[in-house]
Amino acid sequence: MTNKENGLLYGPEDKVSYFQSGLLGLQHVLAMDVYVPPLIMAGLLSMTLTQKTGFLQAAFLACGVGTIIQTKFFLKMPISQGPSFVPIGAVAGIYAAYGAANGGMGTVLGSIAIGALLLIGLGVSGIYQKIINKLVPALVGGTIITCVGLSLLPSALNDNIFKAGGNVDQNIEVAAVTGGTMLLAIIIGLRMPQFQKLFRVSSIVIALTVGTIFASSRGMVDWSVVANADWVSLPKFTALHYGFHFSLPAIFTFVIIYMVLTTETTGTWFAMSAIIGEPLSKKQWNRGIIGEGISCLIAAFLGTTPMTGYSTNAGIVSITGVASKRVFISASIWFIILGFFGKLSAFLSAVPAPVIGGIFAIICVIIMLNGLNVIRRLNVTESTTYILGIPIVLTMGVILLPTKVMDSAPQMIQYLLGSPITVGAVSAIILNLLMGDKRSSEIATTSQSHEGVVEAK
Repeated sequence: MTNKENGLLYGPEDKVSYFQSGLLGLQHVLAMDVYVPPLIMAGLLSMTLTQKTGFLQAAFLACGVGTIIQTKFFLKMPISQGPSFVPIGAVAGIYAAYGAANGGMGTVLGSIAIGALLLIGLGVSGIYQKIINKLVPALVGGTIITCVGLSLLPSALNDNIFKAGGNVDQNIEVAAVTGGTMLLAIIIGLRMPQFQKLFRVSSIVIALTVGTIFASSRGMVDWSVVANADWVSLPKFTALHYGFHFSLPAIFTFVIIYMVLTTETTGTWFAMSAIIGEPLSKKQWNRGIIGEGISCLIAAFLGTTPMTGYSTNAGIVSITGVASKRVFISASIWFIILGFFGKLSAFLSAVPAPVIGGIFAIICVIIMLNGLNVIRRLNVTESTTYILGIPIVLTMGVILLPTKVMDSAPQMIQYLLGSPITVGAVSAIILNLLMGDKRSSEIATTSQSHEGVVEAK
């Protein structure tokens, strides 16, 4: 599929200049709020400022190395790795249950490492691709993509705007200016072809710059954080510091967590595949899950949370039209730089949440619409509406679930309910097995397989 046909300005194999790929890679990094989950975890673990900085630096390093592993060697698709929100509760619970500051982190890292090895085994055995081929035809894949976008939207609006610290009216104002700037840049890029590369490709950086300047004029940016940060520093709190400790209950907990994370990752890969117009081959599925396992294993050694395919990847690519793997490798290099340069990390963390929220909300909607676009190409039957509709209802139900109900559920159920994507995906798979039009699924799967074979050749 040509770039013109799939709407991309730069396809996965396009050789963007090193200077331009560096700038576009930085834009991708800025658009991903990868620093948020580590900072939340660090707060729950009552880390000191020094430990928190080290934890964040380790997360950036793991993002960078994981992205290179997936994009260059294993999955071989434009995918950035990042920390999921799903393990937050499990990390905090295991940490507290196994000694907190006296050994708790070692147990967390040991559990992450064992779970990562299981993922690698799943890919090496070839089982993962067979599971996907059997349970996730195009209809289910499109439904999962839709649920991914839908489930991220409340986080963009609530966590970054409505429930973020500070004045709510001010937050909304900043988010509106940021989102409005981004939309204006996209409109100019679409309506004026001569400015397409400048405005569409750079729409996120333009929005981030304008949003941050506007927020700073409202006194919402704490520049002292950047001023006080060290220029260069090494992550101090790795597995060499904490060690690895192993506990069967903790390992079992993370096996469940990895099942949830794998479901989310599957949705992310489907979304990116739909955006770039290149279906995943059998080898890619298995190699991808091996790469996922290696990324998480490296994260454990660096002393941070698991790194998986980040959900916002497809939305960013869809908005900017940039899917060049060279740009994603540049993004990975920026992540590694952030892992060593404290001032750059501090600058990224100083960007106000409403600025991120204004951009993030648009990205979520784009992901959701891409899922619906996949389904639009299929033979829609009466059963299709249920297979699509019920997972969307369940996803929204989990998002709106009262905290009291969540807290009263068994711990394992809480992990499941903590990931609306997983609830939506599992329900779509089950409904398709019970209600799916077998002939329609076979047509979709055959079409995907045929394109995958062509692509593999």
